[in-house]
Amino acid sequence: MTASFFKLIVLNAGRHRLRAGLTVLGMVVAILAFGLLGTVVDAWYAGAEGAAANRLVTRSSISLAFPLPLSYKERIRAVDGVRDISWANWFGGIYKEPKNFFPQFAVDGESYFRLYPEFVVGENAMRDFLRDRKGCIVGRKLADVHGFKVGDTLTLKGTVYPGNWDFVIRGIYDGAKKGTDQSQMFLHWAYLNETVKARMPGRADNVGVFIVEVEGADRVAAVSRAIDQEFANSRAETLTETEKAFALGFVAMTEAIVVAIRIVSYLVIFIIMAVMANTMAMTARERTAEYATLRALGFSPAFVAAMIFGESLMLALGGGLIGIALTFPVAAAFAARMGTLFPVFNVSESTVLLQFGCALTVGVVAAILPMRRVARLSIVDGLRAVG
Repeated sequence: MTASFFKLIVLNAGRHRLRAGLTVLGMVVAILAFGLLGTVVDAWYAGAEGAAANRLVTRSSISLAFPLPLSYKERIRAVDGVRDISWANWFGGIYKEPKNFFPQFAVDGESYFRLYPEFVVGENAMRDFLRDRKGCIVGRKLADVHGFKVGDTLTLKGTVYPGNWDFVIRGIYDGAKKGTDQSQMFLHWAYLNETVKARMPGRADNVGVFIVEVEGADRVAAVSRAIDQEFANSRAETLTETEKAFALGFVAMTEAIVVAIRIVSYLVIFIIMAVMANTMAMTARERTAEYATLRALGFSPAFVAAMIFGESLMLALGGGLIGIALTFPVAAAFAARMGTLFPVFNVSESTVLLQFGCALTVGVVAAILPMRRVARLSIVDGLRAVG
């Protein structure tokens, strides 16, 4: 009985192949668009999602544009609960032309990579990097996009720090997990500082941020307060926050864009739901006489309604599953096209579940009104219908 019922649904859906095909195609496009837009939103939050629970970022309380004295390092290290500390400066150089943007940070190599175990660098590469004052480490994705290889000379035109800067790629780091940002470049803060000291002495011995590792995630709030209290009423007061909160601060600057993308993604689903509902309403209206005949032959209203429900669900889920399957190769192609604009661009499990849920919802909602109409239809009125 079940096999026959399913076969009947398939045959009914195929009676108007063009209509059914266009409906499935619409579902494919809608679910694919929903998945891609959802992945774009996930990419926006990738930095915050990958943050460690026990890492803090200490910066100027005024703005990131204002540096902090390197001398703060030992005072922060002395705060109870601090396990380790490192620091970083935004470099902001241009590789060949502005469109080739990628993050560049001047760091204390040994301590920075100790605090960020998710950046996996080979022992030999790390040794070569630490020995070469002009050495740098680049991410795997960055290397793939620009064709960088170990030993290449990478020239950047400084913006924050004027002039042409030559660096030698001493290593390529990989991500310890799938969501790790592999599009960054790291150079020696010591080399940057000694060059700045020679050219612009007033800007030397300053850092952009301190990265602080806390002994336990449960002590994060207390350590944050203690660090900021240490520098209260000083010439450079600090703001210490979790790494996740620090990353979300950048996302907040473009929150309107993120909200707009979310609205558009659900609007696409709403539109295909309306199209699907119209398709099923047309189908039910054309087959009114057939449904009445089935009722006259003894089939229950529930059976007739189930036929409509099954057809709607089959079209919606068919298009939805194809759309989900296409999301992965299309997302990969999109990420490759965007280069390092989206450092992490992976289709998440939650996005796939949302896609499936949307397809299921469209199939169910589109069938409700036609099912209700057919279930309430009298046999006599149905047999009078022409179609």
